[in-house]
Amino acid sequence: MGRATRRVAACAAAVLLASGLQITLAHGDTTPAPRIDLTVLVIDDGGPSVAAITAELKSQGTPYKVVSLNDPNRPVINSAFLSDTVNGLPRGKYQGIVLPNENPFPNSAAEMTAIATYEAAFNVRQIDAYTWASPAVGLNYAQNPGFVGTLDGFQAATTTAGTSGPFGYLKGSVPFEDNDPNVSESYGYLATPLANLPSGASFVPLVDAAIPGSTTRGSLVGEYTHDGRKELVVTFVYNQYQQQYRLLARGMVDWITQGVHLGYDRNYFATHVDDVFLADDRWDTVLKCTPGDVTCPPGTPDTANPIRMTPADAQHLKQWQAANNFTIDMVFNGGGSEDWKADHQTTVDPTANQLIADQTSYRWVNHTFTHPYLGCVQDVSVVPWKCTKDASGNTVWVDQNTISTQIKQNFDWATANGLKVDPQVLVTGEHSGLLTAPQETSDNPYLAPALAANGIKYTGSDASREPAQRAVGSSTLTVPRYPMNVFYNAGTAKEEADEYNWIYTSKANGGSGVCENNANSTCLPQPLDTATGFQSYIVPLEARIDLGHVLNNDPRPHFVHQSNLSEDRIIYPVLEKILGTYRSLYTDSAPIVNLGEREIGQEFQKRAAWNKAVTAGQVTAYKIGNTVTVNAPAGVQVQATMPTGTAQKMAIGTAAFGSAYAGTLSGWVSPGALQSSVVLQLPSGSAPAAPAAVTPNVAAKSVPAPAPADKKVVPQGVATPVPVGPSDVTRKPAQSLVPGSGTPVPGKDVVPGAGTQGNGAQTGKPSGGTASHGTTGTGNSGHR
Repeated sequence: MGRATRRVAACAAAVLLASGLQITLAHGDTTPAPRIDLTVLVIDDGGPSVAAITAELKSQGTPYKVVSLNDPNRPVINSAFLSDTVNGLPRGKYQGIVLPNENPFPNSAAEMTAIATYEAAFNVRQIDAYTWASPAVGLNYAQNPGFVGTLDGFQAATTTAGTSGPFGYLKGSVPFEDNDPNVSESYGYLATPLANLPSGASFVPLVDAAIPGSTTRGSLVGEYTHDGRKELVVTFVYNQYQQQYRLLARGMVDWITQGVHLGYDRNYFATHVDDVFLADDRWDTVLKCTPGDVTCPPGTPDTANPIRMTPADAQHLKQWQAANNFTIDMVFNGGGSEDWKADHQTTVDPTANQLIADQTSYRWVNHTFTHPYLGCVQDVSVVPWKCTKDASGNTVWVDQNTISTQIKQNFDWATANGLKVDPQVLVTGEHSGLLTAPQETSDNPYLAPALAANGIKYTGSDASREPAQRAVGSSTLTVPRYPMNVFYNAGTAKEEADEYNWIYTSKANGGSGVCENNANSTCLPQPLDTATGFQSYIVPLEARIDLGHVLNNDPRPHFVHQSNLSEDRIIYPVLEKILGTYRSLYTDSAPIVNLGEREIGQEFQKRAAWNKAVTAGQVTAYKIGNTVTVNAPAGVQVQATMPTGTAQKMAIGTAAFGSAYAGTLSGWVSPGALQSSVVLQLPSGSAPAAPAAVTPNVAAKSVPAPAPADKKVVPQGVATPVPVGPSDVTRKPAQSLVPGSGTPVPGKDVVPGAGTQGNGAQTGKPSGGTASHGTTGTGNSGHR
């Protein structure tokens, strides 16, 4: 903003506050605190950085209004758009303003003046989502010293001011991604603050990095205070998925809202271990398929040596959990224990006994008794399998009695064996019964009534197929779960790497080539070394993918299988990498939130109700001085983040609000007895007075430099997110290829559409297990 605009903003701010909006109180003349509505204004230029901030606001449940600069019919940003008067008080309609840069109105000085005036008058902050380093934002040009260019692989860090300010939940390190050495995934400007700012102005770097070829560090995120306003100046471009942004996103929202806003952000991680007590089929490194699975050639015998946990594996799991301060969810099939005892002609199952003895160390989830497929009756005589049809061409579904029996029998087994489980949660085998495209475009119609009859409130679903929570009938909601690329049929690191090669390598390089058949899939440039590829490639890749979910305010659990806790125990290196990396980046004020399935389902349920009310304009919230008032529809809980020391005002007295996380209080809250609104009392001093307007008396001084021809470079790797690797289906949506979750990958010499076992029945599990119509079937050891 130029000097003339600064003077106009400063003078207009003073005029606005003195324009008849004062109230005379009994004990003297004072200016009352204005009303500030808890909504963020987003001025959108269509760039990835504004989109990233918008995505964070949406994720948190923070109300925002978007004005697109590319919309010819957009509203004009003027004083009437930004503020008015309500009940005799000046009202600011927005608590913060997100701009693409410091002045996105090159042909409309009046709009930028209106914004500057408003911000100074109402003490409202502004984020410049991505701009270049220049005196206009309190920085020297990025030269002598300075840097302009790609930041891939740079190691940025929070400064002392950043750590004591909005990014106090971080330990300091802010590493920039470099997922593909052939693609530029970042761009930015490293520059130093102006040495001679106008009186009352300052620039404080909050995140910086070393300037190459120099001993000086340059700002990447800084707070520019000037003319009675504060701007968060960001001089690098990012998208919503990149780790460097994910680490800072929470702090950016807290900064612009001054720690008072609706919605909240936490870092969640939960891991479900499926098939507990079962034995899982094993990948065949020669056939390139899993015997007993529909992906194998016709006549292939079932797995001769299935993978199953031992008592030593169970003991190790308990010890590992204690050492890593992390709780696993055990998704169990009691029938697996009965099968094992029958196969071994014994009445004692040492592994089950050990796990049940340690049951309080875990959370337990019903996975049905024998893990049958509960969707349509599968015809596995072709690859891929198809649904059986009756004489009229209608789909034949597994019946309600079969489904209900599988659920109840597993609960009964748990009770008989002294195992306490949550009676309201379930995960069916391979999430069967829920729609599974392309074969099933709807749920098994018998699933919902069976769930209701057994009191199931939440059932697991596959997030790679259906990422959002949805209803199953009138009494059950899904809990979407992320499949991890640690395969159910791999007990050793070599098996995992071999199968990974088969799935994610081109035919020319000896793989299945399935990765070549989807425009959104990518292949490995060359096969992994099966002796070292798991530790050197798969572990860090999968950890980075899963950590991306953790840093995205995403409660969805991840799932693996009991086979991964056995033999080489291949899941532990992945979990340790996720937890270790997270704890190296975050302080103890922001621990991983580890929820059970019921709690996750409830969180999504509350979010859905809240977001629906916000989208419909049924939520009003505002702050006057140190008091926040929120009105929402009856029965809808309010989601909020407030400063430490905030309390809920009740009809009589106060009550505690929220819980501590990342240096703030946050949580869900409802009106108290005899109240229709949520009223929160902020701690004293949390509502600073509007700053005094500053009139610059000297021009800002800087190292002279010509403006670059293109001030804001956006590399293709930012505009189009670069996947972490071939199995990353979050940044580049594609069908999951994880065995047992995504599209089955045919084995060696299996032709899609050709026959497999030669009949319509299978004792193993073609895609999670088969239940014949009207029967339960115990199956054999060797499951998915």
